[in-house]
This record gives sequence, structure tokens and C-alpha cells, in this order.
Amino acid sequence: MKRISIYFCFFLIAFQSFSQAFDITGQVIDLRKQPIPFVHITDIKTKTTVVSDVLGNFSIGLENKHSIIKASAVGFKSLELKLDDQNIENLILITLKEDNDILKEMVISGTLELIERKESPIPIAVYSSQFLNIVPAPSLVEATNQITGLRPQLNCSVCNTGDIHINGMEGAYSMIVIDGMPIMGGLSTVYGLQGIPTSLIDQVEVIKGPASTLYGSEAMAGLINVVTKNINCIPRFSLDFNLSSWGELQTSVSFKFLDKEKFKAFTAIDVFKYNNPIDNNNDGFTDLTLKNRYSIFNKLQFFNDKGANPLNITFRYLNEDRWGGQMDFKQEDRGKNTVYGEAILTNRLEISSFYKAQKLTNLKWQNSFSYHDQNSWYGLTDYNAQQTIGFSQLTLHKKLGEKHNLLNGLALRYNNYNDNTSATTNADSWWLPGLFIQDNFKLTKNQKILFGWRTDFHTKHGYIHSPRINYQWNITDNSTLRIGYGDGFRVVNVFTEDHAALTGAREVVFLEELKPEKSKNININLNNSWNTETLKISIESSVFESRFSNKIIPDFLTNDNQIIYSNLSGYAIARGISSEIFLKMNKIPLKTSANATILDVSNFNYNNSGELIKSRQLLAEKYSVKWTLIYILEKIGLEINYAATNYGPIRLPLLQNDFRSEYSFPYTIHNIKFSKNFNNGWSTFLGVRNFTNFTPPDYSILRSNDPFDNNINDPIDNPNGYTFDASYMYASFQGINIVFGGSFVF
Repeated sequence: MKRISIYFCFFLIAFQSFSQAFDITGQVIDLRKQPIPFVHITDIKTKTTVVSDVLGNFSIGLENKHSIIKASAVGFKSLELKLDDQNIENLILITLKEDNDILKEMVISGTLELIERKESPIPIAVYSSQFLNIVPAPSLVEATNQITGLRPQLNCSVCNTGDIHINGMEGAYSMIVIDGMPIMGGLSTVYGLQGIPTSLIDQVEVIKGPASTLYGSEAMAGLINVVTKNINCIPRFSLDFNLSSWGELQTSVSFKFLDKEKFKAFTAIDVFKYNNPIDNNNDGFTDLTLKNRYSIFNKLQFFNDKGANPLNITFRYLNEDRWGGQMDFKQEDRGKNTVYGEAILTNRLEISSFYKAQKLTNLKWQNSFSYHDQNSWYGLTDYNAQQTIGFSQLTLHKKLGEKHNLLNGLALRYNNYNDNTSATTNADSWWLPGLFIQDNFKLTKNQKILFGWRTDFHTKHGYIHSPRINYQWNITDNSTLRIGYGDGFRVVNVFTEDHAALTGAREVVFLEELKPEKSKNININLNNSWNTETLKISIESSVFESRFSNKIIPDFLTNDNQIIYSNLSGYAIARGISSEIFLKMNKIPLKTSANATILDVSNFNYNNSGELIKSRQLLAEKYSVKWTLIYILEKIGLEINYAATNYGPIRLPLLQNDFRSEYSFPYTIHNIKFSKNFNNGWSTFLGVRNFTNFTPPDYSILRSNDPFDNNINDPIDNPNGYTFDASYMYASFQGINIVFGGSFVF
């Protein structure tokens, strides 16, 4: 009996040893033996998943020694590895190969559902955070400079307000959403965009052409979806900083909290400071706006008892104090006629939530709220404004058989705007309830067609309808044709979108009550990609045209002292052709890209004789050419990035008898950056922006010596009767700028 008991004890010990969990450690690297951060390591049987750290290191608990684990990461081919007694005793080294299918990026903007880019009937361009940081950029606006068809536009020489043009159309026609939520709009299109630091961005998705069927108003020219970083794919702590030769300092700190049973949280704090007035062109005005900007971003994910993630909440707060003007301007000069300056204090709050039903997993409820407060002076003109935007949307995805993928949605948007101008005697409020339906229909194995319809009811303008249809044909495995048609609409508020109306240099005149703008767009897109032993290449080309009715054109030319607003009596056209190429060498560490866009953005208005007169849109470029080159010196771990942008003539606003050219001369901005990764959580870079030192003409600010027009009638000093004007702006006055920075993570 005693012997049996001993045997039984040995059996239990052996069984426990066989069935107990084992902790294994390892590292994930690429073919160049460089660590791959944030790789998902999954136990195939138990579905237990861990994420590697920034150096590719991981540790995972397994049921037994003979488990199968799977390693997967964005941009790499997944790999399954069967473990045995031999390899679990040592550090496991997993090598992943890059995924050579360029079209496998995951996108959400076209269907509100995460799908592969190749499967989307709507052409969507995807740009990673690495691409956006080829040129050191402090915010979203500057980071989009290398993207095909996009151009960051500075709208004022004094306060450097900026927006993003898509295919030559003004920034107010571009809808900016953050993680799919329409938080940005109205006042935020003037200053809020410059408060989105690149350190938050995981990728940017761009749709060119109306996206009003899914997103409603403001998406006439296109959509830019800023996808923030995933909590699972960020380090526990990171510190980023950069310092420029002009004295700009930016620091970003991020960290996350983990409670595996309850929640995950990610917090990022960004600080940007520039307090060094510079006047290289000797016009008496600051070449670059001075600013102090603080932003706090927080993302939370909550879990239920079953470990599911039904609720996500995002919060962002922005505080910015900026000023530009005459070199001796101080804050106490605000609103006085002694020293000219433009000073803007902005406070902005954004909150959004995403809820996914636990039983009806295809039912999603999204909400967003933003409050924007602006206290500003433009010379003698004080402008104080507040805007509240609320948004709620309920969507249901439903598959019908193998061919139909339906998307139904109910949306509600609220806007409240108030300022101290004579045009807004009472707060302007409106509601915009809407419903939409979209069917992604699979015609054949290689063909899809997407139908969409949206109807909104604006409390001031009534019903607005926005249909769309998109066709996709996968001609071969590597070639895809997409043809799309869509309607767009936009409800306009001049004072929240047009900075020129606020400068005080001109009187604002409305000839009529402004009607909503409408557009019709057609887009033809062809994408081809090839992959050989030596290289992979992707070429994408588009032809597009948008026709606008009721377009609102600010008239700067009729009267030098006025900006006249009215709906266009004729129509407007924005059309063009673009092409871009991505090339990667497989045997040498070289990547390159190039793109070009040719534009015709024109207005057709009836004159007094009933004839249609064509005029080119102000601040629209005739063409743009952009290129990048990335080369890695593997032996020393040094990455070299070169990027350049060339913009063709841009039509500029002139005064009567203006001596300045109506069109800017073509110009090119060259940038270079050297980056070094030390493989211990530390990396650094040295970059030179605009190393050829291009700046616009010194006379861009007209009558800078008399900003209050005190001597406008002086026949000797001002024989042409010019007034002070700062709207002749198409590029920054900031010349060559050396930027040093780095990051540390663990």
C-alpha cells in the first residue's frame, strides 16, 4: 500500500509538471536583425495575447511545452511557431519578413468598418506616422505637406493661421475627423488643426472628393481621418522632443496605465513654445508667429466581466496663446493704435466616445462634443467667439448573404455659434438630423459596387440629399480600377472659416443671405502594383472633377476696403489629374516616392451682360510635384530622409493698381533629415527644413510701415492709395531651419 501511495505521488507530480503553465521569453526581429516593436504574440490554443515592447522583447505564459504561438505585426507577414522542449529553454528569436502587398493597409473611412484598403470601393490613401515624420513637423498641418493633392496653406502673414487644401479647394471644404469623429469644424479649422501634434498620430487616411454620404456637411473636397495611436501598440512611457535653430521647442510625454481586468488608459501631454521674434525680411513684422501651446490627450478603454472592450472614451484639451505683428508689439498693445499686432488666445475641449453593443456586435454608438473659445485682437478689431458642436451617430452593419454588406445609420449634429460681431446679434444655432444607408454589393468575384444615400434636415435650410455610387473592378491581382460619383453639401459660417474677415483691414459686406453650397463629383482611380525579387512598386493615378453651385466666393477685388460675400451666380469647377509612385528596393535599403497633381480650379460668374466669365480660384496652385527618398546605412544604423515639394503658380489677392504679381512664382522647399536608432529605446535625429532658404517676397505685407492706414492719403509716400494688406500669402517667411530632436521609450 505504501508503494502504491509513492507511485501515486510521483504520478501527480509528473502530471502537474506536464500540465503547468510555462513562461517563455523572446525577441522579434526583421531580416536586418533590427527589433520590431509592438508585435502581437498569441497562443493559438488559448488565444492568450501579449504585445512586445519597443525592442521587440516579450514574455508569455503557455499551457505546456508543445504550444503553437503566432507573431503578427502591421507591415509584416504573420508567422506561426511550434514550440518543443529544446527551444523553450533558451531565448526564442522570431524573424518576420516584410509584407510585400502594398495594398493591405487597414482603413475605416470609406465604410465605417475596418477593412483592407484593397477591398474598399472608395479610393483611400493611407499614410503612416513614419511617412508623416519624414520632415520634422510640429503638427498635423505641416505633416501633410508630402501627401498627394494636399497643401498646407498659410492664410495670414501676421498670425500664420493655416488650413489644409485638398486638390486646390480651400480648407473649409476639407473635413477633418479624429478616429472617425467629426470633432474639428468651424472655428477649429482656423487654429485648432495646428494643435494636433504628430506624436499622437498612428496614420492618416485621405479621401479626395465628397464624403457627405457618411459624414454630412463640410466634406465637399474630401476627408482627412486622423487615426490616433492604439493603446496596445504604444510603450509604457515615451518622451519626444525637438529644438529648432529659430528657438522653437516642442516636448511630448506619453504614458499608459494598465488594469488587465478593468481598463487601459493612454495619456499624452504636448508642449510647444516659440518666443523669439525674428524679422529676416526687414519689413518690421515677425516672420513667424510666436506661440505657447499646451495640449493634453487621454484615451481610455473599459472592459466588461468577459474581457470584451465595449466602451472607449477620448478626451483632448488645447490651450494656445499666439501673437504676430510689429516687432515691438506686446500683449498690453492689444486693441491699441500704437503698435499693430494680432493676438489670439484659444481654449478648446474635445470629448468623444465609442460604444459597441455586446450582444448586437454590429451595432455601434458614437458621440463627440467640442467647445471652442477664442479671445482675439486683429489690430483694432476685437473678435471673441465661442462655438459648441455636438454629434451623435448610431450605425448598424448587416451582411445579407455573401454579396450584400449593408450600413445603416442615424446621425444628429448640433451647432451653436456666437461672437461679438455685428453680423451675429444673437447666437446662431441649428440642428442637423440625418439618416443614411449604404450597400457594398459584390457583383462578381472581382467586381463590387457601392450605393449610398443620405438625407439631412437642416433647421434653417430644409432637406439636403447626398447620393453616391462607387464601382470597383479588380482587373488582376495587382491592378484595381475605381470609378465614383457623389454629391456634397456645406453649410457656411464666414466668421468661423475665413480669417480675412477678421483682420479689421477690410469691411465685411453680405449681398444676400448665404445658401448652402452644393457639389457633384466624379473620380476615376487606377492602382497598379508589382513585386519582383529586386523591387516592389505601386503606381496610382486619378482623374477628378467637382462642379459647385451656390459657391461662396469672397470678393477682394471690387473694393480695396471691403470683402464682399455672396453665392456665385454661375458655377465653379475643380478638376485635375494626379499620379503617385512608391518604389522600394528589396536588395538595397532604398525607398522612394514621387507624386504630381495638375489642377484647374476656376469660377464661372455672370457679368452684367449675361456672359459667363472665368476666373481662377484664389490661393489655388496650378500644379504640385513632391518627392521623397529614404536610404538606410545598415552598418551604422543611420537613416537618411530627403523630401521636397514644388508648387506652381498660385493666384493671390491683389489691390487696385497693385504692383505685385497676380501669381506666385513656382518655388521648391527642400528638406533633409538624419535619424539614428540606438536599439535601446533611444533614437535621435538632425534635420534641416527648407535648406535652400526660400521665402516669399519681402513686399508680401503691403504698407507694413503704416498698418493702421494713418498716412493712406499721403500723395508722396502713398501715391497709389494702397491700404495695409497681409492677405498676399502663399508660403511661410521662415527660411532655413535646423531641427534637432530625439525620443526615449521603455
